[in-house]
Amino acid sequence: MTELARIIEALLFLSPDPVAVKDLAEVTACDEDEVAEAVAELDQRYAPGEHGLQLKRVAGGLTLATDPIAESAARRLLAKPRTPPLTPAQAETLSIVAYLQPVSRPEITRIRGVSADSATATLIERGLIEESGRSQFGAILYRTTPLFLQLFGLESLKALPDVSAWDPTPEEQAALRDRLLRAGEVRAGGGDDGGEGAPAGATGVLSAVDGGGESS
Repeated sequence: MTELARIIEALLFLSPDPVAVKDLAEVTACDEDEVAEAVAELDQRYAPGEHGLQLKRVAGGLTLATDPIAESAARRLLAKPRTPPLTPAQAETLSIVAYLQPVSRPEITRIRGVSADSATATLIERGLIEESGRSQFGAILYRTTPLFLQLFGLESLKALPDVSAWDPTPEEQAALRDRLLRAGEVRAGGGDDGGEGAPAGATGVLSAVDGGGESS
């Protein structure tokens, strides 16, 4: 197939709805005649009886649909319970384990600032993390599993994105500091003791933002 035909095939695969020729022309920066030629290639590739997918014209657009022969099997497959996506707490916990493994639950809790018991238990149940010995203080250590690599499409842990890519810029640090100070003032102003300034928790975060956090 031509490059344009492969691109259109990918776009139709990604789109949950039928895509009009004019929209395909717009996103591929091609004219509609070129798109029509590419679609003709896909018509041949996905001719009925050739593949498990077919190119359909629906509601004024194009879409890739399954061959009707697979309907009964597809219904049985989709009737199975689906694994729910990770919650933000579970995703945070999994990220910490992935980058700091082996890591203990108390360490995860200290980093997140809230209990990690429930998130850790769920990740273990879903096979994404597992026990990896104990720390010098007796706490259970956790690491990611081969299933984690498989689900995230990683060859190894070395393929994890570099966390430095998400380091805040000086402008972002300043904006975060201002937000934390304002939040601290609001909390202090509404407290019973009438004290001023940011609360202890906010102060600790501010130290981390400034790069001057204390080591434990």
